[in-house]
Amino acid sequence: MHPETGPTPPAVRAVEVHQPTPLTPAAPYAAPLTAVQSHTVPAVASVILPDGRVVTGYAIDHARPEPVTAKPAVSQMAVNVALGGVGFLAVCGGLLMLTTFITALAALVTQLITLAAVIFGGWIAMQVLGGNRHGAGTTVHIRKAVIKRNHFHR
Repeated sequence: MHPETGPTPPAVRAVEVHQPTPLTPAAPYAAPLTAVQSHTVPAVASVILPDGRVVTGYAIDHARPEPVTAKPAVSQMAVNVALGGVGFLAVCGGLLMLTTFITALAALVTQLITLAAVIFGGWIAMQVLGGNRHGAGTTVHIRKAVIKRNHFHR
């Protein structure tokens, strides 16, 4: 950087385009020559790489793939029939799962009712058939009690 002129501008390089000189092929025998090249010589491009090397070459026309053939059209009715069949199968599967769930839920409720009946029946049987165990409970003789103003007196 120069104090009186400011920053130094970057160096600018000139790009040179080289045109090759076509060579005439040598005839190995005395036969007439036939043209095998196209009528024009393609342009040559040169590129200067950042490190200073010059690359020169012809532009290559890339091979183009074959166009894709169009698929045959599917009728709208066939699409509707297929979608209707899929929907019907989905509904049938859902109903089957729903009925299976309801059956399992009913079986669970039945088993819970049976379990409650067995437990409650066992408790009742223990109360009835348990016998008289003295000291296990409180015995109240109602005939001896005198009820006066919500108080029991003896």
